[in-house]
Amino acid sequence: MRINERVDRIPLSQTLALDARAKEFVAAGRDVVNMTAGEPDFDSPLQVREAAKATIDGGRVRYTPAPGRLQLRQAIADYLSRTRGVPYTPQEVTVCHSGKHALSGVLLSLVHEGDEVLLLAPAWVSYVEQVRFAEGTPVLVPPRPDMGVDFDALEAAIGPRTRGLMLNSPNNPSGYVCTADELARLADFARRHDLWVLSDEIYGRLVYDDEPYRSLVQQGDDARARTVIVDGASKTWSMTGYRIGFLAGPPNLAAAVGRLHSQLAGAPNAVGQEAFEAALTSEAPEIEGMLKAFDERRRRIVQGLREIGLRTPFPGGAFYVFPAIDEVWPGGDSAAFCEALLEQEGVAAVPGSAFGVEGHVRFSYATSMEQIEKGLERLGRFLSVRKG
Repeated sequence: MRINERVDRIPLSQTLALDARAKEFVAAGRDVVNMTAGEPDFDSPLQVREAAKATIDGGRVRYTPAPGRLQLRQAIADYLSRTRGVPYTPQEVTVCHSGKHALSGVLLSLVHEGDEVLLLAPAWVSYVEQVRFAEGTPVLVPPRPDMGVDFDALEAAIGPRTRGLMLNSPNNPSGYVCTADELARLADFARRHDLWVLSDEIYGRLVYDDEPYRSLVQQGDDARARTVIVDGASKTWSMTGYRIGFLAGPPNLAAAVGRLHSQLAGAPNAVGQEAFEAALTSEAPEIEGMLKAFDERRRRIVQGLREIGLRTPFPGGAFYVFPAIDEVWPGGDSAAFCEALLEQEGVAAVPGSAFGVEGHVRFSYATSMEQIEKGLERLGRFLSVRKG
């Protein structure tokens, strides 16, 4: 069969491919420390699990409206109003099969052929391919050394076909969290160049050091009107397998994505929808413990990486670290580094090249402290052998 060229050009997600390779090593009997996947290692909260079981036992596993159940869209609107500090309505919300599904729906609805979309590097691996599949042109904007926004580079990246900007704060893979000043400058930048902004806020609740989470929609009415939020259940509530995400933006866009998904994907998961509604209705007591554990792991892995000799920016959010390897690995070839680390020491990580920033490697600390300690020990041995 002849595959459509747009599909044939899509590579497999590098994070998923590396996670699968690490699992193949495990299946073959290798002891592997897998630090690739962005998946919390905690159970979902009790109230989520109970709601899921009640949905099944109550026979409520049927098709729902394509944009999601009205009760869930209301719960999401209420949640956004509380956490972002600006009012939302159910008409501005569309429920999707995942955060990734929401991102693709927004891009397919907003991007016209030849449109350029600015991606603040380091950028999550799927952004580039989703923009390309929507027949747009992704433009990677290099970051500052601390992984923050380089506004000079951002201004230089503007072209006559630039139509949108994708923002991810807290960032995957670096954990960088935009400051209030940076968000104000980004809002002004979008206004001056008349850009829509797709704000991926899936890690919005995973912010440390008692810092409040800040969203671009808090930067005034203009920023609110041109910004589309994407978020979901996977990270904060450890609900990866429930496959529920959402977008929140102008009603005409929310409706457009709902129409698109009605033809391409149908209704979101009925069990996942009721489980997510339960998660949003009241704060699960398990969330605080998860955040505390992630914070402890964050501090330990940064300390360990710096002791080994890797220059490591301190992440303010999410559950990743993004150390530089250019001083310990000739040429900073991150793919070769990760390949050798997996083969020689059984530690799986993701190369920075997958995120558009060479010379760095992403380690996920969404794993146990025991695994983190083992990974640090093996990484230290790997580097000490190279030093001779």
